[in-house]
Amino acid sequence: MSMKRTNVYADPEDLAIIKEAAKRRGISEAEIIRQGIHLAAMANRVWDEPLFSRTFAGPGRTLRQDEVRDAVADAVQRETDPGTVA
Repeated sequence: MSMKRTNVYADPEDLAIIKEAAKRRGISEAEIIRQGIHLAAMANRVWDEPLFSRTFAGPGRTLRQDEVRDAVADAVQRETDPGTVA
């Protein structure tokens, strides 16, 4: 993977924690910082697709756990066998 160099300012206490963790884990401080950057990037990413793209018809109230399980099972069954009517 190609990488690009950048400079950041960090709190000295955070850098001390990173230094200690790198030593304990046997990896470089830079690797811990790269992992942190990746986690921050993913936490702030805007996805093109919604996390849940399916919707389920319901009674307009909060369903019990067994009702949710049954609704999902029925929807999966309909996708698998389009001729099935729930």
